[in-house]
Amino acid sequence: MSSAAVTPAARPRGLKPDWLSDPKVWRTEVLAGLVVALALIPEAISFSIIAGVEPAVGLFTSFTMAVVLSLVGGRRAMISAATGAVALVIAPLNREYGLDYLIAAVILAGVVQVILGALGVAKLMRFVPRSVMVGFVNALAILIFMAQVPEMHDVPWAVYPLVIGGLVLMVFFPRVTRAVPAPLVSIVILTLITVAAGVAVPTVGDKGALPSSLPVPGLPDVPFTLDTLTTIAPYAFAMALVGLMESLMTAKLVDDITDTHSSKTRESIGQGLANIVTGFFGGMGGCAMIGQTMINVKVSGARTRLSTFLAGCFLMALCVVCGPVVSDIPMAALVAVMVMVSFATFDWHSVAPRTLRRMPAGEIAVMAITVTAVVATHNLAIGVVVGSLTAMVIFAKRVARLAHVTAVTGPDGGTVVYRVTGELFFASSNDLVGQFDYAGDPERVVIDLSAAHIWDASSVAALDAIETKYEQRGKTVEITGLNDPSADLHAKLTGELAGSH
Repeated sequence: MSSAAVTPAARPRGLKPDWLSDPKVWRTEVLAGLVVALALIPEAISFSIIAGVEPAVGLFTSFTMAVVLSLVGGRRAMISAATGAVALVIAPLNREYGLDYLIAAVILAGVVQVILGALGVAKLMRFVPRSVMVGFVNALAILIFMAQVPEMHDVPWAVYPLVIGGLVLMVFFPRVTRAVPAPLVSIVILTLITVAAGVAVPTVGDKGALPSSLPVPGLPDVPFTLDTLTTIAPYAFAMALVGLMESLMTAKLVDDITDTHSSKTRESIGQGLANIVTGFFGGMGGCAMIGQTMINVKVSGARTRLSTFLAGCFLMALCVVCGPVVSDIPMAALVAVMVMVSFATFDWHSVAPRTLRRMPAGEIAVMAITVTAVVATHNLAIGVVVGSLTAMVIFAKRVARLAHVTAVTGPDGGTVVYRVTGELFFASSNDLVGQFDYAGDPERVVIDLSAAHIWDASSVAALDAIETKYEQRGKTVEITGLNDPSADLHAKLTGELAGSH
């Protein structure tokens, strides 16, 4: 039985998880968790530096986020840990007020995420267009690649052949066997080469000291006052929104890759719970990591919660038990893995000339604006918001043009029927008033809306204005053909809108 065949909602009660009933799945999940753990270590240390905290803080965060979400998250096989987006949001708070205020903000952000999740914020994901999603994925691939560039700048010459060798191994090793993930093979072989040959290249240990013990729970040392709340609240809300947006977008991407469904509401609440737990363990907070998720799901083939759980556990075990060995891993090996991930993540079909020729210009513009916004700000959430707003504007303009008015004068010349076709809302109704011949029309005017739909107050106000202009000339207007929702809205608002008469 494949792990994608039975979703959590559909699995019959009492049926064992795939990793318990299928040894192949077990092996895949264990090895995937190990590869992800290795890739998480330098990332977590880097994000700790961005946030201005000790490397151990980022590593503890990645451990608690992964373990908690493996239990309470809504998307199987997704990896959540310390992230750059969250680090950027909370770094100013840490610089100005210190680590304890940062930890308090993380706990508050988790509470906010639980509340937003319970209120159904995940349902807003349905309003994210496909072009924004494609732009999000492509921007993410670009950011993953750009993040590796500093690791290849001003370094010993040996780094370059190591990176190339790692890429070659990951491309060709799967042709030999897929029993062991190619990234893991690449990391092991490159580490053995550098250690055995004594090659001096940057290593994981150069990023910072690894922790030698497990995290312990505690409360942040801040005054529990209104002043403290007002200080941390803006950062907590920003972190909550950025974290939820990145996590929900990543969950949707994994849904598409694995062809399975996930509970976005459960994921939203789970992210909050994970951040609360992380805060109590002195972590810097986090959210879904799309790069490591792609390693887990797309490169390693993981599909269950076990890989997420083991990624967190292996991370701590590698740091606490195998710290000296992990410290010797060359950064070139992890750079090669992330470069491969960036190429695998990018949607090359979306930029193929054949696709671009067929794609509507508006869709291409939305995708390009999303990519530009993300790359310029290094913030995936900002890119998604800007792209979605752009898509809405383009959609509004497109739909506004679909409202047409045609006039037919009756045989007796005493009646004219205006047939309105399309969607009437603020964008299309603005031009509606100017499409009637108030002076030249006969005494009786019929406006047939059987092929139209009224969506908002602007449309009702436009119809009221049309009636007023005819009444001023002593002519009667009859509105017909309203469907039930349009009739209800029109009846409720007609004559009540200021300035309509």
